[in-house]
Formats: sequence, C-alpha cells, structure tokens
Amino acid sequence: MQDISCKVLVIGAGPGGYIAAIRAGQLGLDTVIVEGAYHGGTCLNVGCIPSKAIIHAADEFEKAAHFAGDSAIGVKAGKPEIDFKKTVAWKDGIVKRLTTGVGGLLKKNKVRAINGWATFIDGKTVDVKGGDDTYRIRAENIIIATGSVPVELPFLKFGENVISSTEALALSAPPKTLAVVGAGYIGLELGIAFAKLGTKVTVVEAMDKILPLYDKELTRPVEKTLKRLGVEVLLGAKAKGASKKGLDIETAKGEAETVKAEKILVTVGRAPKTEGWGREKLVLDMVGKFIQIDDQCRTSMSGVYAIGDVTGEPMLAHRAMAQGEMVAEIIAGHNRRWDKRAIPAVCFTDPEIASVGLSPEEAKAQGEVKVQNFPFSANGRAMSMEAEDGFIRIVARADNNLVLGVQAVGKGVSELSTAFGLAIEMGATLEDIAGTIHAHPTLGEAFQEAALRTLGHALHI
Repeated sequence: MQDISCKVLVIGAGPGGYIAAIRAGQLGLDTVIVEGAYHGGTCLNVGCIPSKAIIHAADEFEKAAHFAGDSAIGVKAGKPEIDFKKTVAWKDGIVKRLTTGVGGLLKKNKVRAINGWATFIDGKTVDVKGGDDTYRIRAENIIIATGSVPVELPFLKFGENVISSTEALALSAPPKTLAVVGAGYIGLELGIAFAKLGTKVTVVEAMDKILPLYDKELTRPVEKTLKRLGVEVLLGAKAKGASKKGLDIETAKGEAETVKAEKILVTVGRAPKTEGWGREKLVLDMVGKFIQIDDQCRTSMSGVYAIGDVTGEPMLAHRAMAQGEMVAEIIAGHNRRWDKRAIPAVCFTDPEIASVGLSPEEAKAQGEVKVQNFPFSANGRAMSMEAEDGFIRIVARADNNLVLGVQAVGKGVSELSTAFGLAIEMGATLEDIAGTIHAHPTLGEAFQEAALRTLGHALHI
C-alpha cells in the first residue's frame, strides 16, 4: 500500500470534483483526485454532453425530413436516412475529447489523479483500491463529490429492455417503440429526440402535467411539439411493470393497459450516491438522503466539504462546478460564499426552456410583483428562423423594479440563460435591461422588449 499525504483530496472527478481539483491546483494546493470510473463523471460520459449530442443529431435528422417535403423557405432535399451507429460513434468521440481534456487540465495544474474506488477510514483518511494498486491517502481537507445515480423502480429493475438514460444513449439503433416512464426533463429530452428519429414514443407520467417543475405557460409550446411528433402522453398514469409486450400501466381511470414498447426508458429522477464509500465511518448530518452543507459547502465535520448532486437540489453540473471552485478558494484562505439565486435551469426539449431566479408564484409569495412576457412571434429574428413559438418572461418587484426571475421558452433560449443569470447576479432592474442596447436582429431583443413591456411601454407589440 502506498502512503500519500496532501492538502486537498477530492473524491469524484465529475464536473464539481474536477473543477475543485483544478482550481485547488491553480492556487498552489497539493491536491489529489480519486475517480472510480472516468474523468468527467455522469455529465461528460453518460449525461448532459452525450444527450445533447444525440438531441442535436435528432434535430438535424428532423430538419432533413422537413426539407424532404414542402418547405416555406424554398429548400428541397431528398428523403433522409440515419446511420445511428455512426451517430453514437460521433457522440463517443466528443465524450473522449472532453474526458481526455479533463485529464490534461488536471496534469497541467499539478493535480495527482488516481483511478480507483475510495473508502473512508475516518474524516482525514481514505483507502483507495484501483486495479492491483492500493493507496492510503491522508488529507487536511476532503471534498466529497460522489454525484448521483438514476433512480431504479423496484418493479422496473434496469436490465434487458428496461433502461436508464445511460443505456438509451448507447443504443445501436433507435427502437421502433419506446415507453418513457416520467415526464421530467430527462424523459422528455430523450423522448422527443427518439420521436424525431422515427420511434413511436409513449410517455407515462403519474402527475397531471409534464415537466412538473415548470408552469403551464412554459410547457405549452413543448406540449405542442409532442403532439406534432405523435408522442402519446398519458398523464395520471402509473407504471406497474414490464411484460413481453411492453409496459404494464394503470391509467388515470384506474384501468389496466399495456403500452407496446421495444424499450422502456425509466427517468423518474436521480438519487445522491451516498453509499459505497464509507459514509458510515463519518459523522455527517443529513437532510433526508442528502449530505447537509452550509453556504460554504462545509459538512458537520471539520475539514470535510461536500459539493454537487450529493448535497441536494438542484442537481445541475454548473451548480457543482460553482461549488467546487468556491470550496477550493475557501481552503486556500479566500473569503467566499455561494449564492444559488442565479443558477440557470435549462430543459433541452423542443423548444428549450430556461429559468433563472424566482418564478411568478415564488415571487408573489414574497410581495407584490410585476410580470410580463414578450412573444417570439413579434421578434424579427425568430420569424426569420422559423422559431416563433415561445416567449421571454420577466418577474420584478413592484416597488423598485428589481428583477427577481426570468423564464423563457423557445428555440435556442439555453444560450440566453447566461444573460438572465447575469441580470439577477448583478441586481439589475427593469430599467437596466430596457436601457441596454440589444443587437438587432437577435432573439435577445425579446429580453429587452420583455423589460419594456413590464415597464408599460413595449415598442414592438
């Protein structure tokens, strides 16, 4: 067994972990990072990056199919085909480039990377087993960044035709029929993508609406897309188990039915990975299934920090990254705090949904507010892109016009989420946004127009 001592030990090389290690290395801290699988964690390997690659391929395929018929813009093309094995290989190439890049950045910043499974001995000591090598690592500070795993239903165990998003992103061909259990963002992102590739998709959701985290105004354009693609959405329905024909369900009326499905994709959420690394050897306060942290990501044990999915919602890679960077700087002696008000949430459906800050309902619970939106149907750039569905909405305090939240649904609004977050982070008012010159013609003009409309004098509607 090799003995190693360091200033900072990071357990888990997902987005939060590798960012924490890189920043610690930049700050001159002796840093070790341990990862049991691949650099980049779920996000880079089997999550956000590969899923967006498949979504892009599906969008391009649908676009080609669109041009095979009548096109309003005059473009004409033949009937498209897709070599899905090649698509997956292209996706895998992107993943390899990114994960290799992470390894290079760790090395560049003098971070020692160890491949193996870490198990706590106590709050300062970890044993790592990787292949034929074993290590005992003693660290002054430890950052737990173990991430999360897909939730498995007891009556729909993963295996054979029951798959998680991980297996869905590695299929050799789009299934002819697909049942998606759960109408959250993962289920609808992948469900829409496979529907565009020609799969007959049925979504089964126990609640009475899709995308439960978003209000009806935001989800309505997505419902329109689902209908256009022929995706059947069964609300108030409960999955019961798999059968030879597909997915057995109980409908909203209490009737037993079977949804024909070659594959059953279970997307009912993710659970923090709090087992398998010796948590029982520590004295960590918990909040339900999550590790409890304060506003500096400190746990109940001195010198032990936790970041990312293992610490609670929102389970987002960019939240983990922000936490990881902050913790490295705190260990280096910097005065840092972490404020989650400006964390963007993006749903890569068609159209996309982006939200930053408070929703209208959340803001109204705190006091009187102003709420208005500006539709993309009145935006010249959206018209020229055949992307008129959707809008940008602003929520502001009624007394001083401070922007509390921004939501949008439409083509490419994920790229506008940065501007939304910046406005809230900087404490912008409606006048600040309205008085900022926005380039014409761009989708971003709708942000300015939404502010103008909330002030009572929109110019283009």
